[in-house]
Amino acid sequence: MYLTNEAKQSIFTEHGGVATNTGGAESQIALFTARVNHLTEHMKLNKKDHGTEKALTDLVGKRKQLLNYLKTHEIERYRAIIAKLGLRK
Repeated sequence: MYLTNEAKQSIFTEHGGVATNTGGAESQIALFTARVNHLTEHMKLNKKDHGTEKALTDLVGKRKQLLNYLKTHEIERYRAIIAKLGLRK
């Protein structure tokens, strides 16, 4: 698998505060972003891989739902995670 347990733990530590904070919105958004970036690179090489295309679309949708949740409930956390991950341009 492309994301090892150590890589996931570092993502959770960096964005969630502690390695055990795996369910926080920031942690999940960061994990989804890493997976989206990986699948995007895969799709550049394999344009006809429709299963991966579907998975990529689903992940982007899940990430968008979490971002919308943060945007409506805690705008400061939303702005911080957007700036940290560089999602909006």
